[in-house]
Amino acid sequence: MSIKEDLKAKARWLYQSDTAAALVKVCLTDGTFALLCYRGMQWSQRAKLTPLTMVFNKLNVWFGQCIIGRGAEFGERLVLIHSQGIVINGEVSGGDDIMIEHQVTIGAEGRQAPQLGSRVFIGAGAKIIGAVKIGDDVKIGANAVVTKDLPDGATAVGVPAKVIKIYGDPVAK
Repeated sequence: MSIKEDLKAKARWLYQSDTAAALVKVCLTDGTFALLCYRGMQWSQRAKLTPLTMVFNKLNVWFGQCIIGRGAEFGERLVLIHSQGIVINGEVSGGDDIMIEHQVTIGAEGRQAPQLGSRVFIGAGAKIIGAVKIGDDVKIGANAVVTKDLPDGATAVGVPAKVIKIYGDPVAK
């Protein structure tokens, strides 16, 4: 995993550029500290440095204002746009290019946790609960509550979340 790639992805999202100046600004934005703690936790978990893993986890809770379980696995270019209030279960897995807004919960139900594909955007306040599979190229709207699988290319909104588009084309009702 490359922290530099995570930071560049966030710079492109926020500033439409990954120049040195944009990267400096990204290092001072919300969510970056939490991302660094998560990547440190992930590294120390793989290195079997359990005490250090726990330190990164608690630093994230105290200073990053988000909770990411020690076993959570995400691929390259993870972006925590704002970290405040994010809660991610330790059994969650996700692909590359995942963007998460504030107040998002990705949680287990009876030890069954979500699996996220790649290129997923999760809007502010959204909840993804249980053994759901989120496909690639998915957009989950703000405050949506996802309790069922979402196919590739879906845009889902509402409570409970309903697919309104697939790859930009409206879904017939």
